[in-house]
Amino acid sequence: MLSRFLLTLTLTLGPAAMAAAHDYNLGDLNIDHPMSFETAETARTGAGYLTIENTGDSADRLIEVRADIPRIEIHTIEEDDGVVRMVKMEQGVEIPAGETVMLEPGGLHVMFMGLEGPLVAGTEFPATLVFEKAGELEVVFKIEERNGAAAHDHSNHGD
Repeated sequence: MLSRFLLTLTLTLGPAAMAAAHDYNLGDLNIDHPMSFETAETARTGAGYLTIENTGDSADRLIEVRADIPRIEIHTIEEDDGVVRMVKMEQGVEIPAGETVMLEPGGLHVMFMGLEGPLVAGTEFPATLVFEKAGELEVVFKIEERNGAAAHDHSNHGD
């Protein structure tokens, strides 16, 4: 009976219900839309994106992301004399009190390295976000199609 109700509710609410289910909360932190773009068949790397809002009175820090992927690092993009490169955020990413930090193409992002197969649009995988103060939070990264927008392609970066 409960499963029939949940099915009816899901069909009634449709995409709105799925979008709401893709937001997460951990204490004063609101995490929105963990996602990655599909990768080429031969890609060994991919990138993950999400938004973290800190509604609290003190800063926190995203210090690690864990998943069933050989290596995961938090990176940023820096430009020096016209040369753009990725830099590992050794201390993680600070989430200042009362502010929102976006991990997005062309900026801060999560690197998934050593992929054993492509990230396929329409699929998803679980991950754990580890915060210095708030602790750990289980999330799901949904894999989306590339739409040709500002998505930075990480599929040719080596391990």
